[in-house]
Parts: sequence; C-alpha cells; structure tokens
Amino acid sequence: MQATTIHFVRHGEVHNPDHILYERLPGFHLSDRGRRMAEATARYLAANPQTNTAAAVYSSPLDRTRETAQAILTALNETRTARNEEPLELVTDQRIIEAGNNFRGTRIGHGEGALWRNGNWKLVTNLWKPSWGESYRQIAARVGAFAQEKVREHAGQQIIVVSHESPIWSYRHLLETGHPEHNMLLRHTALASVTSITYDSQTGNVMSITYVDPAAGVK
Repeated sequence: MQATTIHFVRHGEVHNPDHILYERLPGFHLSDRGRRMAEATARYLAANPQTNTAAAVYSSPLDRTRETAQAILTALNETRTARNEEPLELVTDQRIIEAGNNFRGTRIGHGEGALWRNGNWKLVTNLWKPSWGESYRQIAARVGAFAQEKVREHAGQQIIVVSHESPIWSYRHLLETGHPEHNMLLRHTALASVTSITYDSQTGNVMSITYVDPAAGVK
C-alpha cells in the first residue's frame, strides 16, 4: 500500500505590537522570535529522515507563511544539496490561506472593533460556528480539496504545507470527528507546530494523524 504524508506546519509568531486582527492583510511578517521558531521547525524537518525527503513545499500566499516556508526550504535544500539532489522551490496555493474574518484590521476590544460597538457582539455569540467570517465547514472543505489533490499528485511521497491555525485545525477536526465545527479556544495547533496526516495514496483515506511542536522551547 502506497502512503502519502502531508505535514501541515503553522507559521511562526507574527510581529504585531498593536494587536491588530491581521487575518489576510499584507505587511504582517514574522517577529524575531517567529523567525527563530520557523528555523527550529526547519531544523527538525531537515533532520528527520522522513520529512527531509519531502518532494514539495507549499504555502499560503501570506507573508508570515511564506517566510516560515522559506526557512524550511533553506534547511531542506541544504540536505538535498548534500545528497546531490535538485533544490525545491516554494509553491503557493490560495486554498490553504487564513480564514476570512469580518474583524479584519481592527483591535478586538478597542475602537470600532470593540465587541460592544456596532453590534459586533452578535458575531461571536457562538464560538463553534464563526458568524464573524468564513465558516469552519468552508475552511475545511477547501483545505480538504487541496489535500486530496496533493495526495494523488504526490503518491507515495512526503510533502510540507505551511498554513494557519484555523485551516489546519478545522480540517483535522473534520477528519477526526466528522464535523469541522469546534471551540476556537480549544485548538491544539501551536505556532510552528507540525500536524502530519498520512493517507492511503490510492483511496485518499486517512491512515494516521500525529502532532509535534518542535519550536515549543523557543524564547
């Protein structure tokens, strides 16, 4: 039986001193700590005998994910060069982008973004179903479509996909429970963590899901 494993990596910490809900806004880059987190996860992936054979690296098109992916590519390509293999190049895909959010560009609790202003409270009355933006079902569906396409395209291989907390967890929750709806406060997707999902390459069925947090100790 051929198996394909997709390693979903969450980006590192973002520099955001004003605490803006940046969502899909441009110009939000990794912080210094975020770069160290990305590098820690990159070293982990490059040292692992499975992940350092990855056939491709994909990323959400946003700054923070591309920067995290670039750290991973740098580490993997050093290993590939030592094996006389061609370097990998980053490929971006819109389907693994951050969730859409109606609070984009605001500070929750401040100004126009305050939950008690402009009827904003109505958008967060149910944490299981985000009425404040893209639904968990929509998020999981687009990530799932991407995953199934890549399972077929990379049959029997390992690939690395750098995305965001909500897309990774919504998709994982769907696979594990049969529904993507969840309490956003109970997600298990740390910054720069790796959620690895292994599929039967022929059927696309999930065989296993594992999780590791290589950047947990980064200060």
